[in-house]
Amino acid sequence: MSKKLTYIDLFAGCGGLSLGLHQSGWKGLFAVEKNPDAFKTLEYNLINQKDHFNWPNWLPKGAHEINEVLFHYNDKLEKLKGKVTMIAGGPPCQGFSMAGKRNEYDLRNDLINSYIKFVQTVEPKIIFFENVKGFTMEFKKNKEKGIAYSSIVTQKLDEAGYFVKGQLVNFGEYGVPQKRTRFILVGIKKDLKNATQEKVETFFSLLKDNKFDFLKEKGLTTETNLKDAISDLFKKNGLKPTPDSPSFESGIYGKKSNNYQKLMREGIEEKIPNSHRFPKHSPLILKRFEDILAVTHNRRNLDLSKEVRERFNIKKHTVIPLNGLDKSPTITTLPDDYIHYEEPRILTVREYARIQSFPDWYIFQGKYTTGGKRRTQEVPRYTQIGNAIPPLFSEQSGLILKQLI
Repeated sequence: MSKKLTYIDLFAGCGGLSLGLHQSGWKGLFAVEKNPDAFKTLEYNLINQKDHFNWPNWLPKGAHEINEVLFHYNDKLEKLKGKVTMIAGGPPCQGFSMAGKRNEYDLRNDLINSYIKFVQTVEPKIIFFENVKGFTMEFKKNKEKGIAYSSIVTQKLDEAGYFVKGQLVNFGEYGVPQKRTRFILVGIKKDLKNATQEKVETFFSLLKDNKFDFLKEKGLTTETNLKDAISDLFKKNGLKPTPDSPSFESGIYGKKSNNYQKLMREGIEEKIPNSHRFPKHSPLILKRFEDILAVTHNRRNLDLSKEVRERFNIKKHTVIPLNGLDKSPTITTLPDDYIHYEEPRILTVREYARIQSFPDWYIFQGKYTTGGKRRTQEVPRYTQIGNAIPPLFSEQSGLILKQLI
């Protein structure tokens, strides 16, 4: 295929979707991401290291908010009409998230309209849209009583001239070591040759049929669990000062014990994994974690029981001791929600990245973590990863999307 398939990544985050599309042979035009920290990570890896984007001269390389791009560069976007293969990415809809309080009046939900406007302006051939599971849930208060936001978006894209199909997909079934269900929507422009509703619906069956061959080629299976993903990153392997924060300690690599670890570590020469900085837990917290791991060995990947909470006087909303022999639960942006399955500590940023299938060469930028009110402005490394689409899944999607054209 000589003509490069091009796309624009909206709400690109730290680049999980773009990385998978890069690995499946797509070429990015540009990415729109409003947070400077997340954009720095995307820029470092996919712009500077991989030269993945044919970035246009008219758009400064940096963090941009979607409405600002629509307002200031509308004439430039108009010129792209019909020339871009795909618009990818879904608005961050925390208002629909199962983890947070679901609030249909959350301003972030209005980004859906900005997304639709972008699609109408550029008129790509196809659309690939990802969103949280709660996106399919019905809101009782809104004026379209009981209609899920996914239905409203589907209707708007239909009116904008696209055949669309959306459904829930569990990324854990595609080789990712995490149970993570998300709403995926695919659209094809109605006036394209051979475009039909049936064709867009084949995306999900093709994705399913292709996964075994895809994973086999990489030496992987659908069964990769948490231990498979991170058992070469134990603290007991030894400690060194963290290269980007010397007052902290980082782990060093253990032996690669399976193909998932080999794939993640491809091309890595360093002894210290990037972003594998251990948190400084107090002796009290360490002891508490040890005790919790001891009493919950038969009950893992679940929030603490009422008895255990009372016994250790735990008020925190969520504490989940992990199970190494199962896939991890959906990781959120809050690392202190989880206790490592074997060591009395929370997970490192690199372990988070492994669970999301980011390879170890992918270098994260910005702060490691943040707290309090800053949480609303800053997007530290844990949050960047917790919000991302796993590249292993987006690579599989990229291959099937090529077939749809």
